[in-house]
Amino acid sequence: MKRRLKTYLPFVNAGMQEVATYRVNWIFYMIGNTLTCIVSYFIWKAVYASNGGGSVSGFDMPQMIAYLVLVYLTNTMIASDASYVIGEEVRDGAISMRMLKPVSYNATFLFQEIGNKLFTEFIIAVPLIIAVEIISAVLSGAVQFNILRLLLFLVSVATAYLINFFLNISFGFVAFATKNLWGVNLVKNTIIGFLSGAIIPLSFLPDPLEQVFLLLPFASLNYTPVMIYMGKYTGLTLLYYLGMQIFWMIAFWALSKLLWKVVSRHLSVQGG
Repeated sequence: MKRRLKTYLPFVNAGMQEVATYRVNWIFYMIGNTLTCIVSYFIWKAVYASNGGGSVSGFDMPQMIAYLVLVYLTNTMIASDASYVIGEEVRDGAISMRMLKPVSYNATFLFQEIGNKLFTEFIIAVPLIIAVEIISAVLSGAVQFNILRLLLFLVSVATAYLINFFLNISFGFVAFATKNLWGVNLVKNTIIGFLSGAIIPLSFLPDPLEQVFLLLPFASLNYTPVMIYMGKYTGLTLLYYLGMQIFWMIAFWALSKLLWKVVSRHLSVQGG
């Protein structure tokens, strides 16, 4: 185990250096996400104003603000570019060099993204969590911070990231057949954004549709961590949805291993 960890530590360092080198790209990425969050706030503010300021599907306005900020935070923490990178490497031929290395193909992506996360999360995670607590305290008149909920949230986010990573790895292997994933990847991200509760809370949907969506893996990406932090999931319900996350993480890990064994035997690239 120690030897394997030592093998992949350089990929963690490479991920941190990548963010530090291309920090302008990262800054504009964060600005784009922030603007999306701000636009969502004003949309929901108008919705609640037209509703007379009352509760909508179990969310009052302070809770909706917290939800928007937490979705923004969770989206950033679980983001994975694996499918995009695989598509680009297949297109330009760089994947052949990665496959020649005597290391796990999937693990190289995982540890490189971990390095990326270590750089990113320390910058945004703590300030945003503090912001959520300040907003909640000001709007509700009481401090609602709970250290246990925060720890469970972090566990849930870590599991959600692994689900998203293995999902993107599995999807990225489609590039071995299609040779390009750019357009399909945009469609995939849009669909997942809706199904994961990143656009609207799943509780806003009709009950039968909500129950179906909660069984899909996408709810485990955003909706479950946010509901845990907001205290909407407790007791056996909390354990059930954490168990669902673990199930989907294992399922997509197994799928990625299976697909790799199949597609790695049938690779042709267009570039060098």
